[in-house]
Amino acid sequence: MILLSRSATSAFLLGRQQLWGHRCASAWTPLATAFNAPPSRRINFTRDDVGLFGMPELRSCEGFYLMRDNVETRTQELILEATSDQRSRKMVDIFDELSDSLCKVADLAEFVRIAHPKGKYSQAAEQACISICGVVESLNTHRSLYQALNHVVKYGDKLPSSEVDRHVASLFLFDFEQCGIHLPENERLRVVRLNDYILQLGQKFMNGAAQPSVIPRTQVPEAIRNYFPTSGDNVIITGLCTNAENEQMREAAYRLYLQPSESQEELLRDLLLCRHELARSCGFETYAHRALNGSTMETPEVVRKFIDELSEKLRSRAQADFAIMTQMKRREGGQQSALAEIWDTPYFTTQLRRQSLEEQANEFLPYFSLGGCMEGLDNLLNALYGVRLENTDMEPGESWHSDIYKLSVIHESEGLLGYIYCDFFERAGKPNQDCHFTIQGGKRLPDGSYQMPIVVVMLGLAQPRWSGPTLLSPARVDNLFHEMGHAMHSMLARTEHQHVTGTRCSTDFAEVPSVLMEYFAGDPRVLRTFARHFQTHEPISEDMLKRLCASKHLFAASETQLQVFYSALDQEYHGAAAQQGVSTTETLKSVQSQYYGLPYVENTAWQLRFSHLVGYGAKYYAYLVSKTIASWIWQTYFESNPFNRQSGEKYRAEILAHGGAVPSRKLVANFLQREMTPSVLADSLITEIDTDESKIKDLMVSRI
Repeated sequence: MILLSRSATSAFLLGRQQLWGHRCASAWTPLATAFNAPPSRRINFTRDDVGLFGMPELRSCEGFYLMRDNVETRTQELILEATSDQRSRKMVDIFDELSDSLCKVADLAEFVRIAHPKGKYSQAAEQACISICGVVESLNTHRSLYQALNHVVKYGDKLPSSEVDRHVASLFLFDFEQCGIHLPENERLRVVRLNDYILQLGQKFMNGAAQPSVIPRTQVPEAIRNYFPTSGDNVIITGLCTNAENEQMREAAYRLYLQPSESQEELLRDLLLCRHELARSCGFETYAHRALNGSTMETPEVVRKFIDELSEKLRSRAQADFAIMTQMKRREGGQQSALAEIWDTPYFTTQLRRQSLEEQANEFLPYFSLGGCMEGLDNLLNALYGVRLENTDMEPGESWHSDIYKLSVIHESEGLLGYIYCDFFERAGKPNQDCHFTIQGGKRLPDGSYQMPIVVVMLGLAQPRWSGPTLLSPARVDNLFHEMGHAMHSMLARTEHQHVTGTRCSTDFAEVPSVLMEYFAGDPRVLRTFARHFQTHEPISEDMLKRLCASKHLFAASETQLQVFYSALDQEYHGAAAQQGVSTTETLKSVQSQYYGLPYVENTAWQLRFSHLVGYGAKYYAYLVSKTIASWIWQTYFESNPFNRQSGEKYRAEILAHGGAVPSRKLVANFLQREMTPSVLADSLITEIDTDESKIKDLMVSRI
């Protein structure tokens, strides 16, 4: 039963204001001023720490052991309640409390394990994670608990239940059956073994995918041999060198880094075969059918129709992109017969973006201070939802590091909605990734109050300096808005059950709110509200805005085609191909010839470096679908006015508020008042690509 988540003082400020200019001091809002300086530190005179996230148990790392013991005790109590003939609560409420109890420890411990700088905390958190996994494993074999839930799903609860209650109960049942508890004992044990083996295979494959290629010096062309590090008689290739100006270097890195590996091939074939066998054991035709059960797209057949529709419409548009890349390559190399190759596409995309931006010494950076961007987010959220972000002082012991900010999310009429902890700055030992963590999910409590959601947004920004605040590149601005989109999904949801709150929804819908926020980050009307020079407060020029916004859409067709190719390959691997015994490279060749405009490079095996096959097995398409739905929502509700309060309120009420409590396909169809067919989805994305292409055509022609 998978119950875990569905994953400065006044003197200081005065000094900065004098340094940056008096005009700046009076222009920024309190929120922007706070984020343009390091987080203020409270001196602890009492030494009465409140504990991490304000949890008294975590005044010391030993608190994890207490939390573990408490949840184990509560789990047994809830099992007895669920299996009792005299229960007085709905079954779904008991299961949701069970899920909530486990998630409050597991989600918190998982975050602390990877983010806390003190080893004793991370070690205690890791032990808590292991303990919770043990509790879940015991629940996976609890037949009486399963039978009680199964009876309610099949025949209804003896207590009045809503449609949402029934849907969430069915989700709990499906999660339960993922581990084969509904099967005969010998089949259940086989499912357990398969799950364990799949986990081991996935870990080995990901480790292998990240290893450098070690090539004898004699196999590397002498003209480019010195571009790569060496070890004895070997050359070490650590990546694809996509930004290398030397074409020979790009080509050599592609061919050598992606050489076939027998061990990786065997791991991938075994992984796909075991996933297929697991799916068949659980009653599904293929692993893709199992992975897509309850998703927005529902079945692999619908995904394939969407991919095919989009692929056909993209073909000529992507070829036009490749033709432009070929022109650029010929201008740069002077070879009139040269064609753009697969190792050229990232390089020329970057080159054209630089030319389009006319970027000199990061001219955009001064206009995007961290505080300015947070002010922009605050203004946008207030316009759309009546929500304010308020920088909030933390109590001693509440934070895991001194450079964390805490935001209270406050609605103009509903009051406090929840808390966002902002872990924005790089530090030694911190994971180098931008991501969102749920620490506590929201849910309606028995007394009618609401359990406040608590989340962490993690970025890897440079620390602010005395000479000025942290400045963000345009790409970093997009990432900030993206991750805050996840956080606001959690804040604005108001679900009865925490198991389906906020981002705890289907994979192919969870990215919709965050991708939609990127559309706001790329709209000049939104950027004008906060893109100001951090010293002079001068707004960004219209010319810079035009170049910036246009640059985000360069080569959109070919980039989308690449994502279509990846998605199709993932589907093929987890569909019929898994049982045919064909090499994964042969499958790659076939899929690439059908879905991508540049040919396969002989004696390469790109898929053996594609670690997303492990974490996104049969679900890689999800980002493409999420972007398509986000594009559709943008075009329908926000493109004409990105500050439309009526549209924002409707979007919250009909999409964000529900999390995963309502099937996402139904949410989207009801919100957009149109059936979500593969053709409609494909047309929506093509409309966006064509619109953006017309906006940047003159810009591109003048700079090629």
